[in-house]
Amino acid sequence: MDDDDSLRRVMEFSLTEAGHTVRAAKSGEEGLLLFEKHAFDAVITDITMPGMSGMEVLAKIQKSDPSLPVIIITAYGTIESAVLAMKQGAFDYITKPFNRDELLLTLSKAFKMRRLEKENIELRAEVKGRYSFEGIIGSSKTIREVLDLAGRVAASDASVLITGESGTGKELLARGIHYNSPRAKGPFVAINCAAIPEGLIESELFGHVKGSFTGAVKDKEGKFELADNGTLFLDEIVDLRIDLQAKILRALQEHEVDRVGGNKPIPVDARVIAATNKDIDRAVKEGRFREDLYYRLSVITLHMPPLRERRDDVPLLVGHFLKKFNKGSEAHVDAEALSSLTSYGWPGNVRELENVIERASVLKRGDVITRAELPEKLIKEKRGVEDIIFNLPENGISLEDLEKSLIVKALEQHKGNQTRAAEYLGITRPTLIYRMEKYGLK
Repeated sequence: MDDDDSLRRVMEFSLTEAGHTVRAAKSGEEGLLLFEKHAFDAVITDITMPGMSGMEVLAKIQKSDPSLPVIIITAYGTIESAVLAMKQGAFDYITKPFNRDELLLTLSKAFKMRRLEKENIELRAEVKGRYSFEGIIGSSKTIREVLDLAGRVAASDASVLITGESGTGKELLARGIHYNSPRAKGPFVAINCAAIPEGLIESELFGHVKGSFTGAVKDKEGKFELADNGTLFLDEIVDLRIDLQAKILRALQEHEVDRVGGNKPIPVDARVIAATNKDIDRAVKEGRFREDLYYRLSVITLHMPPLRERRDDVPLLVGHFLKKFNKGSEAHVDAEALSSLTSYGWPGNVRELENVIERASVLKRGDVITRAELPEKLIKEKRGVEDIIFNLPENGISLEDLEKSLIVKALEQHKGNQTRAAEYLGITRPTLIYRMEKYGLK
């Protein structure tokens, strides 16, 4: 936009010759009419024009599209006005007289900024969509109740404890809470407390100072510091050493951490969401987990149900994973295969189902997945409990003794192989090990 006909024509020619699509206007009013009708990647306007000034044009555009770069043209004597325009949101300014290269270079920078802004908006939308609660697939009553409570919890800053078997989506739920919370713009930092070697876990959580131990060649921030103003997700929290549990409790209470080898507390502001697939109440009773930390973490407790307890969600999950692994095709599962998928016990939960659908998508012929593409364990016919013939004693029976007997029989049948015995019983291996410990089985 420029009321100087000669300068406007020169700029229009230079920009068109450089490959840009240009729409020229001789006044601010005319330029805003074009702005309402067309999409622009940048606006160039003179700051001094009859009628509506460049500053007024800037204000109108800022109100409608704050990320659209506006370049101000100014005479040498009015640079102060251009600086004021930049403080009010203008991208840059160029002074008259200017050459073609200066104009194109400034415009190129504006385009780059516009592109980055669009990418950031798209990325934020993608992250929010991916980790929103809608990203947890299911319509069953059990999962909807969990998501409803999680949605209410997200708005607060309370600590959350998520329980559930491996593969149920505990981290996905934690991310959903974070990205639906006031801390969404802050970092989400996750650490698996069981996966870090014992000698390194303290440094990973709280950081260390240079020279505090062999290999500490420089200062390092811990996960608490990295999660500042965001959320720290502590997975498999029950596996953490007792002494480190005490340090986490202090971090939660005092909002500060001490680096390994450091002598100066570092303030942190991180919301903590913890998760476990173990019986945390049992761990507290046995002295393996601090009771005070348990109460501090479990202000709100959410339980992710295993897939076998929400079989109605299996078809929805199958459809979701088919779209994920078969982009651009009309892949589907036939009725017989879907029946096998729905009736299976899924000891590995949603993670196992995802792996099965990915495998079937690779092996399928055409767009139809049949039972032939499913793992053998899914299509084996299993006898139901009603098919097992036994007589119940009149004086009653101990359910624990019955469970113990079934575990012993399954282990004997599979020659002590815990993975196969767990699969046979329709539970995870950690669950089997927990029950073996419970009943004193070796």
